[in-house]
Amino acid sequence: MNRTIFRISGSDARHFLQGLVTNDVEQLDQGPVYAALLTPQGKYMADFFLVPDGDAVLLDVASELAPMLSQRLAMYKLRADVTIEETDLQVKRGTGPMPDGAFADPRDPALGWRLYGAEGGDDGSDWDAIRVAHCIPETGIELTSDTFILEAGFDRLHGVDFRKGCYVGQEVTARMKHKTELRKGLRVVEIAGDAPAGTPIMAGDKEAGTLFTSARGQAIAHLRFDRAKGEMTAGAARLRLVE
Repeated sequence: MNRTIFRISGSDARHFLQGLVTNDVEQLDQGPVYAALLTPQGKYMADFFLVPDGDAVLLDVASELAPMLSQRLAMYKLRADVTIEETDLQVKRGTGPMPDGAFADPRDPALGWRLYGAEGGDDGSDWDAIRVAHCIPETGIELTSDTFILEAGFDRLHGVDFRKGCYVGQEVTARMKHKTELRKGLRVVEIAGDAPAGTPIMAGDKEAGTLFTSARGQAIAHLRFDRAKGEMTAGAARLRLVE
């Protein structure tokens, strides 16, 4: 787990974030918030946790996205009273008893807790199996620059708020929620056999989607719902949608 923790401080910090991210920053008064930054066209750029830290906010993001996200936030900052600094904090996570000072993962109870401090690591839980069983996408695997967050289940994962004000990409996201029926998205499939992430899924002679993380006889797949029926294949593996 390679994460970078930024501290966002200043009198405008929460207002600044509220105008950018998919979730309601005011929820920080109750604990951590899971959110994303989108392009103006509504596509995924980064997902992260926002964590209350006194008058400041910690932003916990995958390290591979940290330089891009820091640059993008600085671009939006303009003259706001906001300071964005990288910290030395690390993340520890687990699914057992929650230690003092830890926070429940806001996406799903199955993901346990996260603790911010001088030491990182985890308790050895099978995180891929947990993610697959609950169809929880991961940065850089199921979540890429081609992702629309509603197809990735962000509403189910408490990562988007449809009642807050405007944010970058809000118009496209709201239209997908209220005016269209999703025709594609992440689903759990049963899998027999092996195939690497990124393998195309076929339903007969038609492409039905893409296979992603596999664990314990199941996998996360991005599927076209009109084609994800009956037995499908991904390379040498056989798949069937879990209803």
